Amino acid sequence: MRNIKTEIINTTKQVGDLVDWLILRHSPPEPYEPTMYIDLEGVNLCREGSLSILTLLIDTGIPTKRVCLIDVYSLGSQAFNTTGIKGKTLKDILQDEKIPKVFFDVRNDSDALFAHFGVALQGVEDVQLMESATRTTTSSRKYLNGLAKCIEKSVLHGSDLRSWKLVKEKVGQSFKAESGGSYKVFEQRPIPTEIISYCVGDVQYLPQLWRRFRSNTNRWRDLVNKETKKRVEASQKPEYQPHGPGRTLAPWSEDQNRTLDKWSGVPPSRDDFDEDDGWIDNDWVDDDWIDDGPTSCRDIIDDCDYYLYYSD
Repeated sequence: MRNIKTEIINTTKQVGDLVDWLILRHSPPEPYEPTMYIDLEGVNLCREGSLSILTLLIDTGIPTKRVCLIDVYSLGSQAFNTTGIKGKTLKDILQDEKIPKVFFDVRNDSDALFAHFGVALQGVEDVQLMESATRTTTSSRKYLNGLAKCIEKSVLHGSDLRSWKLVKEKVGQSFKAESGGSYKVFEQRPIPTEIISYCVGDVQYLPQLWRRFRSNTNRWRDLVNKETKKRVEASQKPEYQPHGPGRTLAPWSEDQNRTLDKWSGVPPSRDDFDEDDGWIDNDWVDDDWIDDGPTSCRDIIDDCDYYLYYSD
């Protein structure tokens, strides 16, 4: 946990001070990049369980990052309803669509916040969906990646990766019922050192992942944000299933996958061509794809329009 300052927030005064700092930080002009990176822990974290710790990494662009472990188990609703000097609460911040909050797979976190504390998240950016959108083909997007896979592919290697995994695996063993463990470890107070390390590990690389995928998702940011909002809204509905089937499948529709393929420079399938003459109309094609498309396609420009011809 190099360059990370960790703080346990377990009093209302600390909550109020944190809220005041966050409100000041997000006063105009607002920062270009997100400041708040969030993960939640609890016993069966969702509407059916409980919320014990809200881990908040604060990244202001300086080398040393601040991680606050908000002790929801001890504070209860005061964690979200304590006001600062400006009359704002953490709940207000989490529900402010103008203040970006970064999560990795927001679904059950949102479910728990809404079910137990009435917090309806807004302004969420989901790194899991950002990563999925950067993949180049429909088939590669079929399944979602977990946090560990994303970190392994995009951030850490060698001894750093092994060290990070070691913390996750060691604490993970304490969760497993077959090993005599339980998620009740998140309710131990004071919070054990290994649990602090585990919580920090879940957020410490989110800023790097966000920057990595954000640089590749400028073009389809609206599409990712749309699906993220749908995730949050679905998690707040009575019929939401926290452990339902299909959770590992990406949410992209056929049309969305076709769009993502196009933006990645993937040649269209034969279904996108006219069977009579092999041409596709220029509604499918955009200028960037024409200029920078794959070498298996050649550009044809005439006086009236742009076309692409797909050669076997």
